[in-house]
Amino acid sequence: MPQPQQPLLADRGFYLGPVFRRAADRHGAVFVTLDRPLDVSPELGVDLSYSQLADVVEELSARLWAAGVRPSEEVVVHKTDNVDIVLLTCAVSRIGAVPVLLSPGLAGPVVGQLLTRLHRPWLLTDTAKLTGPLAELDLPPLVRRILAVNADAANTVGAEPLAMYAGAEPANAVRLHPREPALITHSSGTTGIPKLAVHCANSMWNRLVPQQAMGWPTRGETAALHMSFVHSRFYHLLGVLLHFGSPLLLITDPAPAAVRPLLVRHRPGIVETHPNTFVLWEELADAPGQPLSRVRSYGSTFDAIHPRTVRRLLGASKRRSAWLVQLYGQSETGPVAVQWFTRRSVAKADGRRVGIGIPGFTRVRVTDDNGRPAAPGTPGRIEARTRGRILTYLGAPEQYRRQLDGDGWWQMGDMGYRSRLGALYLIDREIDRIDSVHSNLEVEDTLMDRLEELREVVIVPGADREPVPVVCVRDEVPLDPERWRRATADLPAMAEPRQWRFEELPMTATWKVKRVEITRMLAEGART
Repeated sequence: MPQPQQPLLADRGFYLGPVFRRAADRHGAVFVTLDRPLDVSPELGVDLSYSQLADVVEELSARLWAAGVRPSEEVVVHKTDNVDIVLLTCAVSRIGAVPVLLSPGLAGPVVGQLLTRLHRPWLLTDTAKLTGPLAELDLPPLVRRILAVNADAANTVGAEPLAMYAGAEPANAVRLHPREPALITHSSGTTGIPKLAVHCANSMWNRLVPQQAMGWPTRGETAALHMSFVHSRFYHLLGVLLHFGSPLLLITDPAPAAVRPLLVRHRPGIVETHPNTFVLWEELADAPGQPLSRVRSYGSTFDAIHPRTVRRLLGASKRRSAWLVQLYGQSETGPVAVQWFTRRSVAKADGRRVGIGIPGFTRVRVTDDNGRPAAPGTPGRIEARTRGRILTYLGAPEQYRRQLDGDGWWQMGDMGYRSRLGALYLIDREIDRIDSVHSNLEVEDTLMDRLEELREVVIVPGADREPVPVVCVRDEVPLDPERWRRATADLPAMAEPRQWRFEELPMTATWKVKRVEITRMLAEGART
């Protein structure tokens, strides 16, 4: 009698709909702590559990089904930043619809442009968005219907309160084919209007599996996360942590004064956030109560992290073996290279080294102007092959195809080189290159090391392509000109520094600095 065949790799899928229920069934009532109540269920407070969140997801999916949402329909989630973005995403996925996650920070006109690329989607939003950034949009022609998720939504013109479907009959779970669209996120938009990246359950599974392997050493540790809830990286990390039964601390407000009491109370063993948030959290390294003293693993993705920041974070932990994992990749590919820092290795670390490909899942290479592999140490364009690549850009398939060659190598848009042992080094984004500077990022790392008062430094091309440093100083004190002169004496010649407040830097949802936007602002004289 023939043996049943094992499922093909291409048939595997990571589905968001059942993740909380599976975790609750497997691990019980593990705690989940929030820093603000859910907008969809404020009565639950901030101290919840896997089981309670699974119940919320299933209740929300029942409401959506009762409202008329059906499998394969697109449902935009665009609301004020809060953890219920995650629960709404899982609820949409649970009934086989496709969540489209738009950052709370997007301007109204940008949201309008992205809506035109979709297929008459549903819009899940709230009063703050409808009466604020979206107020100038003519929404009815762009969307199927508008569902408002907050408790006071009944008075919002043009929107149906999701609460009117409370108590609806439970909806059956629906699972789409692993290669059908399952999630749509958007790119960072650092160079213009974001692109809509279409993920499927199979590509998401191929991103999840290697990250589960990386998470094995810290399985079950309490995890504190401050990450964009509309980025695919959050959902893969969530899948890893729920699989291993980690208690969760989900943070929306990254201010050190707000975060410190929560970290002191919960003593997380895992902390992950954006690189620029880690810079902000450097001041927690020696804060009262030692909030980072029990951290075993820091996670950093979305952008390269400054070595100074890594040293301070690892120095704050009292664990015997603490490390920081840096993942290099983008929304379109997921992580394609990984780098570990320990206390010993970070002392002599090159901040431009972003690691090696993930064995069995990703490969990276550097090519010259003719598309041929570059020799070790020779700068060129970084390309990657990965099973986790998105299906397409929605509404811009030709732009997607331009970034692929015939053998499936994806152009990352970055310049870099590989060492003789295969390690990948990042130089700059192609669009950010300045002829007189070998690497803007390397100079920025050097300045952050030499001037501890800097919270951020960004080097961008000026009107004549000269390097212009834009600096942010902690506590907004004036930059000391003499210290700056000494710190830059052996660096490439640059224009005089422009000091901005950190909050004035144009940023993406993951706190990536929009360098092209800064160049535009400088050219228009928006800043002096």
